Amino acid sequence: MTRDRSFKTRVRARMDKTGESYTTARRQLVARSTAAEPEPEPAAAPPEPSKPAPGATSSGTAVQTERISDALLRERTGRGWDEWFVLLDAWDATGRTHTEIARWLVTTHEVPGWWAQTLTVGYEQTRGLRAPGQRRGGGFSAAGSRTVAVPVRRLFDAFADDALRRRWLPDAEVRVRTATAPRTFRADWGDGSTRLVVGFAAVGETKSRVSVQHEKLTGAEQAAELKAYWRDRLAALKHLLEGAGR
Repeated sequence: MTRDRSFKTRVRARMDKTGESYTTARRQLVARSTAAEPEPEPAAAPPEPSKPAPGATSSGTAVQTERISDALLRERTGRGWDEWFVLLDAWDATGRTHTEIARWLVTTHEVPGWWAQTLTVGYEQTRGLRAPGQRRGGGFSAAGSRTVAVPVRRLFDAFADDALRRRWLPDAEVRVRTATAPRTFRADWGDGSTRLVVGFAAVGETKSRVSVQHEKLTGAEQAAELKAYWRDRLAALKHLLEGAGR
């Protein structure tokens, strides 16, 4: 109840500031928290080992509960994995969509949007609603993310600007579908059979974060290969942009 009251207070504060109705203000706050970010790999997550960790599939795709320690989750959200699973089970989360679960974590328990997505993926994997690397709809995807010491618009331009993109993503055929500066970038990849969904978020004035979701993959093996590919390419992007800044 305390968390519900706190969220309602935030809604009313936005109403006072913007003149919006309660419904509109609430929708905007929820959307801001869960907006169009690919399902995440949090910045604070430990690096993936070269050998499969416990809980990893044979293709090397680790489950979320092994990637994110219980202690780290508790530090960022106030509860560990098992405690969250008890709450989610009591709410009958197995019968809800991914979006519904993430939104409930944000609005009812004030979990930050990035961590609400992380929790949701971990819950779905643990309850057998998806395999590691698999989306709830049955398809597979590969995710990658990086925090880079440049303003968010500069990070967005590294994807949207053809010449700049070729400097860190050479020989990649990318056909832009939509690009909304400086928030989202969507594109067909290669022959168009797979797709990129990229989200950007400012982390202060001089840092920003990019999250890449490579969708419509054929299976866990391709997902593992592209996961490694994006880890390498995003590291190259970070080196390029931060080196240019210096």
